[in-house]
Amino acid sequence: MIQLNDKTLRQVQLIQLEMLIEVDRICKKCGIRYNIIAGTLLGAIRHKGYIPWDDDADVALLRPEYEKFRTACKTELDRTRFYFQDHRNTKGYRWGYGKLRRKNTLFLREYQEHMPYKQGIFIDIFPLDGVPDNYILRSMKNFECFCVRKILWARVGRIAERNFWKRQVYQLLDKIPEMYVFRYYHRMICKAGEKPTRMVRILMFPTPNSEYGYYRNWYENSVETVFEGKSFQGIKDYDSYLSFKFGNYMELPPEEKRKVHPVSQLKL
Repeated sequence: MIQLNDKTLRQVQLIQLEMLIEVDRICKKCGIRYNIIAGTLLGAIRHKGYIPWDDDADVALLRPEYEKFRTACKTELDRTRFYFQDHRNTKGYRWGYGKLRRKNTLFLREYQEHMPYKQGIFIDIFPLDGVPDNYILRSMKNFECFCVRKILWARVGRIAERNFWKRQVYQLLDKIPEMYVFRYYHRMICKAGEKPTRMVRILMFPTPNSEYGYYRNWYENSVETVFEGKSFQGIKDYDSYLSFKFGNYMELPPEEKRKVHPVSQLKL
């Protein structure tokens, strides 16, 4: 595994910043609403830029806006520098959200070296779908999301998982044709969009809070937010969102909890 030194990490961050600027450019041109979220929004508020040890960036769009964005990428994206991936345009891509990547770079995650698609330096582009307002039904939805996500993860989990028996389970799950898994996932998306709900989530990404979702109105009300000296759309009520997600978000976590993604190969 490669340990990124401060200089290399900063180079990765600045490449990701280029992609954030490109997302903002496309969204402004096409009238698409997005938000920087999670550690990226936290970094904007607490550090006015990247959290010093952070090696990724996160953007989220409510599902209709996400679909507008992925369509806009076909004509508006600067293809001399970037490419957009999701499971609908990239064979072998196993994640239920998109990634914008920088051409002529490599950011190879540990245990994902065998995945059959290009893996340049990236930012995550997350779609947000509705989840039930009823807590019990939302809890059941969370379990459904967990199961589908683990099936998709199995292609990596069969190698990365250290426990022998769990590896065997992943080996079995990986035999499920991904065509059927994504067909099921698309039915989940359609059902999630049948009526407006108070809460939303990224269906194919862990939602480790006790509510199993986030409030829709956070993502519907954005404000210009300064990040690395540039202006991006961020959640207006950032205090409620960040408190909900991180607790006392202005307090730095202990060093042992400052996690980065394990990388096996890197090319800038």
